[in-house]
Amino acid sequence: MKHTTLVKTLLSTALGTTALAAQAHTGHGTSSLMEGLVHPFGPDHLLAMVAVGIWSVSALPANKSWQGPATFLLALVASAVLGMMGLTVPYLEHAISLSVVMFGAMLILAARPLPPALGLGLIASAASLHGLAHGAETSETGFAGYALGFLLTTAVLHIGGVGIGLAIKRWLGRRSGLALGSLGAALSAAGVYLFSQLAA
Repeated sequence: MKHTTLVKTLLSTALGTTALAAQAHTGHGTSSLMEGLVHPFGPDHLLAMVAVGIWSVSALPANKSWQGPATFLLALVASAVLGMMGLTVPYLEHAISLSVVMFGAMLILAARPLPPALGLGLIASAASLHGLAHGAETSETGFAGYALGFLLTTAVLHIGGVGIGLAIKRWLGRRSGLALGSLGAALSAAGVYLFSQLAA
């Protein structure tokens, strides 16, 4: 009974977070540290970054769980610089929404995880999409402060995801696959919704 209650709570939290974030997207100010700190609370970024933390502690060996967040942060910075220099890809915002769907699928499969190199490669690819988008929005004069704020909040969201993942492992043990699958399904559904809003 306790396990079922925890799964329902986690699922409700994931869906609630998606709804709140969708209503409170932070806009596109990119000229200060404060704007960088606040911007990752937009729905696509928030969901992706938390998912990275959850997946990392659920699918990677315990002594390598730091590699997921580290990969995301490094790819985010590198691609943001490229985005600021003018590099972009077609339908970038659509691809970012689909990256949320991808992270949901990764959580669904976390009980039988992808090979670490493949999982980290997918994380780097998704982070690069996010970085290109934000780099393109940032001027050279405001880049340093905005990037620092964005990275700090990203790290905090990764840590939050790690905490959720560890809680699932601790309280559910072998039954953690159900909770991860439920969260993954909710995450993918949120990504599909975000994509549909762009396509509309």
